[in-house]
Amino acid sequence: MLSKRIKSVRKDKGLTQEELAKRLKTTKGTISNYENGHSTPSNGMLKDLADVLNTTTDFLLGRTENITSGHNVYDSDLQIAFNDVSNLSKEARQETINFINYIKQKEQMKGLKSKD
Repeated sequence: MLSKRIKSVRKDKGLTQEELAKRLKTTKGTISNYENGHSTPSNGMLKDLADVLNTTTDFLLGRTENITSGHNVYDSDLQIAFNDVSNLSKEARQETINFINYIKQKEQMKGLKSKD
């Protein structure tokens, strides 16, 4: 679980193993070993991985399906949709983010108009 999640989140963030290694002040080989399950990060490295990847240690360890602690999704349909996004191409994920931002702006504009 840990190795797959490290790799999945790294790819979702658009980082190479080398880029992640630089941010963590380690080697590409170390990241590769984590992702292939050949070694396990220390507690300190696990925390650093979560910080750099903007996720939680609980998510990396498979203790939760919420990728970030600050963005809990309580609507089950939204949670399923967010989980499925990781299977999309990088371009499709960016389109999804763009669409969500569009909807947020649209909702904000509605709020501004109703206050007038």
